[in-house]
Amino acid sequence: MTTSSDPVVPGAATPARREPERSIGELMGDVSRDLSTLLRQEVELAKAELRESGTRAGKGAGLLAGAAVGGLLVILFLSIALWWGLGLAIGNAWSAVVVAVVWAIVAAILAVVGRNELARVRGLPQTVETVSKIPNAVKGKEEENR
Repeated sequence: MTTSSDPVVPGAATPARREPERSIGELMGDVSRDLSTLLRQEVELAKAELRESGTRAGKGAGLLAGAAVGGLLVILFLSIALWWGLGLAIGNAWSAVVVAVVWAIVAAILAVVGRNELARVRGLPQTVETVSKIPNAVKGKEEENR
């Protein structure tokens, strides 16, 4: 509806309706609801991604376990074949000792390399550093994080 002071121009857009102004409390309530909805949606997304990742990780772990059992059987039968072959050449008792010593050397090398790798693990240094900066950021004192 137009008044006499509002000229009507053919082809011109009609003036936009103005919504009544809302209080700060209403605006904060809207922000709070929107933030809560966003957080719930993010948590649901994270749950769905974790379920999918967990399922894939479980299948992968099962397949790797099967491969490990197969590899163990291969090593077992190759060791028996080596033991038997050496038994024909040097005697059964000594051939078993030779195969056992070879496996002891392999185990010792793997243990040393594994221990050295574990000694190099430092945890989550970057995550610890960034998480320690959160309290200052929440307080608005980001400059203290530098």
